[in-house]
Amino acid sequence: MQLAGLGPKGSDLKNRVSVMAVVNRTPDSFHDRGSTFALDSAVRSALRAIDLGADWVDIGGVPFGRGPAVCTSEEIDRVIPVVRTVAEARPEAVISVDTYRADVARAAIEAGASVINDTSGLRDPDMAGVIADGGAHAVLCHSAGRPREEKPAAHYDDVVDEVRTCLMRQMRAAEGAGIPTERLIIDPGHDLDKNTLHSLELTRRLAELTDLGPPLLVAVSNKDFIGESIDRPTGQRLAGSLAAMTACVLAGARIVRMHDVAETIDAVRMTEAILGLREPARLEHNTHPTHNV
Repeated sequence: MQLAGLGPKGSDLKNRVSVMAVVNRTPDSFHDRGSTFALDSAVRSALRAIDLGADWVDIGGVPFGRGPAVCTSEEIDRVIPVVRTVAEARPEAVISVDTYRADVARAAIEAGASVINDTSGLRDPDMAGVIADGGAHAVLCHSAGRPREEKPAAHYDDVVDEVRTCLMRQMRAAEGAGIPTERLIIDPGHDLDKNTLHSLELTRRLAELTDLGPPLLVAVSNKDFIGESIDRPTGQRLAGSLAAMTACVLAGARIVRMHDVAETIDAVRMTEAILGLREPARLEHNTHPTHNV
């Protein structure tokens, strides 16, 4: 059972589904191909996502996949101006920063971020302490290593069991460093050092992770396991992304990291209504004696 209580900035991570919009200030993101690399484009994308209804924005300066190295100072230069501008313009929004470096996390928290989304799983020895000292929430994610690194072909005897064990180990490390349990979020890491069969198995058995306690985040949008499952290239995976996301929400996910905000909002609101987490926006159909349809 997931923890009761509030998430960053009072967000309800038990009875609502928070939509996290993706903002990549990178020239080589697998999905947007650098369309939000320019500072003004990244800021516009973040503000538009919030105006469309996104509860959170996740700002990143280094893609997870293989590619040229990005030094710490360059990552800070990419990310912090976006964080600072969005925090000032939309103080109600939850700002997350996707980084595996403690120095970037520290600067991001000082600039207004309230969540650090570390896809490396706290591999920087200073990361947990920085998050604890900054009072931020931590996304603990399963992967086999840091972004940009070349890794061997994925192999797991039982991917769900190994992800669960890894997340439990990260939770103990985070709590030991002073991050309260109520500020932890877990992410099974779809496609991160996993093949399509692994990501499908994680999706199918996602409910097995909800009893770890922290709210569950999923990042499935436009990923390769969707493209391979339905035979669609990048740019044609929206329907598959929404289907995978909905399956995850039905299994207990309460934060969804997605690219296409407007379509995601509709799918999330419908799923919340089905689950009884949110009342319909209006009630008109067959509520009046003259309505016979």
